[in-house]
Amino acid sequence: MIKVLVLCTGNSCRSIMAEMLINDLGQGTYKAVSAGSQPAGYVHPKSIETLERHGIAVTQSSSQSWDAYAGEKFDYIITVCDEAAKESCPVFLGEGKKLHWSTPDPAKVVGTEAQIEDAFDEAFGMLHARVTQLVAGTR
Repeated sequence: MIKVLVLCTGNSCRSIMAEMLINDLGQGTYKAVSAGSQPAGYVHPKSIETLERHGIAVTQSSSQSWDAYAGEKFDYIITVCDEAAKESCPVFLGEGKKLHWSTPDPAKVVGTEAQIEDAFDEAFGMLHARVTQLVAGTR
């Protein structure tokens, strides 16, 4: 089993979507969890709606602190903060190969319902492509 920790600041959108994608597309080979350096305390409903709309299995999830995983060993530690927005990405000092998947935060988009849905779909598409590459490397 390949263990993955997905990190962002709030752990409400991108890291949640990446966690679910890894667990779904990894088909039992991967076990992903997600956390944040400053957890929002809730999972953004649009994250769950987006995953479900794209046919990704959604399991129980919560916005939690990375402290929950201190001392655990992971094969991969993936950050999903957005470098273009000069977001401060958390640095997890645990063991594991570190990857960074710069992804705009769809929760910060303000606009019509369609514009917000588009932002979540864009983030989902970026993460889906990265996860597909990751899991293909182990098959």
